[in-house]
Formats: sequence, structure tokens, C-alpha cells
Amino acid sequence: MENRPRRVAAIHDLSGFGRCSLAVILPVLSAMGVQVCPVPTAVLSTHTGGLGEVEFRDLTDYMNPCLAHYKRLDIEFECIYSGFLGSEAQIDHCLEFLRAYPNALHVVDPVMGDHGKAYRTMGESIRRRMGELAREADIITPNLTEACMLLGQEYQSQPVTRTQAKSMLLKLSELGPKQVVITGVQMAAGEMANLGYDKERGSFWIVVCDYVPVSYPGTGDIFSSVLVGGLLTGDSLPIAMERATRFLELVIKTTFSYGTDTRHGVMLETSLSWLTQKDLLKGYAAL
Repeated sequence: MENRPRRVAAIHDLSGFGRCSLAVILPVLSAMGVQVCPVPTAVLSTHTGGLGEVEFRDLTDYMNPCLAHYKRLDIEFECIYSGFLGSEAQIDHCLEFLRAYPNALHVVDPVMGDHGKAYRTMGESIRRRMGELAREADIITPNLTEACMLLGQEYQSQPVTRTQAKSMLLKLSELGPKQVVITGVQMAAGEMANLGYDKERGSFWIVVCDYVPVSYPGTGDIFSSVLVGGLLTGDSLPIAMERATRFLELVIKTTFSYGTDTRHGVMLETSLSWLTQKDLLKGYAAL
């Protein structure tokens, strides 16, 4: 690799207001010293979580010409990182990106739903085809709802035991990815946690986090982005998981303390400097 920062092609939507998707991915990864090359799948005036009628522009026809241009320029990427995809055609184009860069780290955040329900734009055929992306991925980062969708099993709202968590992580890894991270899992022991599995090492990980009784848009995008930045700059999987967990705790607690409108997302701007410190973290544990 030439003397430059690690480079990520980020295949996500761009919402102008609400602090989610590319609007948080760009500053997070940049603060971690990683160059982000956005490949927007759509442009929205705001996110779709309760801010009225959204102005939406589909960019499906941009994705393939963008890839072709990058290949003509011989631009290399150390990571291809996908998130919200609004159609089966976009899934096809994302697969082409992944296959065009076989040596890059393939990270798939299978954005499909939350709290036991699919997002209204995520029809059954798109959810089914998200499994194709999982098979091409090195690492996937679903929340518990999305993990159940990928496995074709019914979502259960009850807390998860460690045995159940390990079983789910193993089944997800059998889809293809080398590493699996499930976010926001309420454990039977009472803690909220993020869970990980490294297939090559056969190791299971848990990072416990403080629960704050509020929900903000974009937190999954922030978690996955810090995870990607950590992995690209030398973190092991559990250290990257903890880095993402601790940063998310920081921005959520900061925002909660000010009592701002939850639809506006987390107050990311005041906390980005934490990501530049590369603290030594050791709060992860074996699952």
C-alpha cells in the first residue's frame, strides 16, 4: 500500500438532517485517520424516523458508473463497507463492488429493521437477498432484529442467555462471514451488551454497556463505523468492539443529558476528539 491513510468505500445513503448514515460515517472514520470515499445509494432531506414527508432521490444508476470510474483510475480500497440498500438492484451493485475488491475487508451492516420489525422499505425479497451480501462479507454487524431476519427465525423480545447468544453467532457465521457482531442485545443476566464471534479463532466476546432509556437514529451506523476504523488501524475484534461501545456510550449519554429531540440524533460533534486518542481498552470479556 502506498503511503496514505487506509481507504474505505462506504456504500450508504445520505440523510441531510438527523445524524445518521454517511453524515456520521464520514466524520467518525475521518477522526480515526481513515479516508472515506462515499458511494451514496440515495439522498434524503432527513432520515425517515418521524420528521415528516422526506425528499428522496434514488441513486441506483450512480453506483455502477462510480465503480467503473474507480477501476479505470486503479483506486484501491482496504475496505468495502455497506449499509442501507433500498432495492434488489442496489444489492446487485453492492455485490459487484465487493467482488471487484476481493482483497479488501468486506463489512456488511445489514440494515433491515429494529425492535422486532422490518423497516417499511425492506420488503421480504430484499431481506432474503441480504443473505447474499452476508455470504460475501468478512464481518457483519446486525442488531438482534436483523440477526433473526438473516437466520429466518422469529424475533423474541425476551432477554437472551449466553448459550442462545453463542448459538446465534455460530449460525450467522455459517452464512459465510469470518466475524459476526450482534449489537444491542438484552442479556438474561440483566446487562445490555454487544456480542462478537471470530470464526478463525473460535472465540466469543461480550462487551457490556450502560443502558440509557432512549433511542436515537444513526447509533448503529456510528457503532459499525468505529468498529471498521478500529479494525483498519490495528485493533483486534474485541478491542474494536469495545472502542465502538465506549464511544457510543459517550455520545448517547452526552446527548441524553441535554434532553434534545431524539429525532435529531446524537450530539456527535462534541465527542469526536475521543476517537483520536486511541485509548488502551480492556473491558471486553469472553462470552
